[in-house]
Amino acid sequence: MESINHEALALDDHEKDLIREYGTVVHYPKGQIIFSEGDTADRIYLIEEGFVKIYRITPDGRRVTVGSMRTSGQLMGLAETLYHGERTCFAGAINDATLVVVRKARFEELLVNHPSIAIKVATTLGVRMREAEAIIQEMVCFQVPGRLAMLLLKMSERAGVETETGTKIGFRLTHEEIACMIGTSRQTVTSLLNIFRQENSIAIEDKEVYILDLDKLSKWIV
Repeated sequence: MESINHEALALDDHEKDLIREYGTVVHYPKGQIIFSEGDTADRIYLIEEGFVKIYRITPDGRRVTVGSMRTSGQLMGLAETLYHGERTCFAGAINDATLVVVRKARFEELLVNHPSIAIKVATTLGVRMREAEAIIQEMVCFQVPGRLAMLLLKMSERAGVETETGTKIGFRLTHEEIACMIGTSRQTVTSLLNIFRQENSIAIEDKEVYILDLDKLSKWIV
């Protein structure tokens, strides 16, 4: 699998300061919807703190995660805002999150005045296109255990905190939320997590997930 360069999506301190000058800081509690499918895309967001999931709701009411988690230092809501379309997905705060919200007109002014930001936006959109292609490949090529192992490895890479026990994933997801992210059922996620625990590739303490053995998890990705 090709590695996605997430460092290319992160803004440096100067770029974040510029965006703050054009926007407003908004706090979203855990579980809060940031935007909804069908909303007019008239603003972009810079995530200051927290994690955000992007998802759709199927006709039978299931939530299906599309794309990857958005993390601190990243922009979101770009593509639809730039052509002023409607949102095709929902965005929700995984944990308490702080975002800088920039209206479309102000964001366009920012891009004109600061071409370096425009280049970063283009880079972000390019990397996310490649990431979407990679996710499609994972869904087609990997069985459910491999998709779950891949998700755990990604989360430990992006939100891992080193502890004496192992690499703790820095936020909590329910089994239902994980199921939505890999296209399976909650029961299957629970069963697979128990298998991963039994082989000592992960540990779960007080609902916190710790990665213990990267090699063992990686062997599931086939």
